[in-house]
Amino acid sequence: MTRLEVPVQLRWSDMDAYAHVNNVEMLRLLEEARIEVFWRHPEGADGAAPPNARATAVLDAGPGALTSTLVARQEIQYVRPLPYRRAPVVIELWIGHLGGASMDVCYEVRDAPTSVEGSTVYARATTTIVLVDSAAGTPRRLTPDERAVWEPFVEEPVVIRRRG
Repeated sequence: MTRLEVPVQLRWSDMDAYAHVNNVEMLRLLEEARIEVFWRHPEGADGAAPPNARATAVLDAGPGALTSTLVARQEIQYVRPLPYRRAPVVIELWIGHLGGASMDVCYEVRDAPTSVEGSTVYARATTTIVLVDSAAGTPRRLTPDERAVWEPFVEEPVVIRRRG
């Protein structure tokens, strides 16, 4: 099981009147983790990649990028309320499905990595991302390089529990 772990700092403004992270803010936390993992960070003045750049961050997100992304679908299951805390939450990401022009990004929002015994899960989610040719506005296929970088992170998709 190969997952990516991204610590994400909560903001005081993420909390709602019920003293836990608001549902809209939870989706923003997932977005922050997704951007960290899949979008390339700007190069330094010397042209070098930033020291904390991830090998999975291969999409160009800068102005004039040839590829844009479209969130086609999101589904989230809240397991328990996430209260405000000063320590970052850990968002674990993996890919539940690599398609021709899309991928399902899976997440677990935790208080500590899975490797820490007794870590608490606050939410599970899936986001379907479609890669889009920016000029044409149509889906574009994953490149062989993108597929090669992301395939090691493919595992069973997150299971969202549904009540009947």
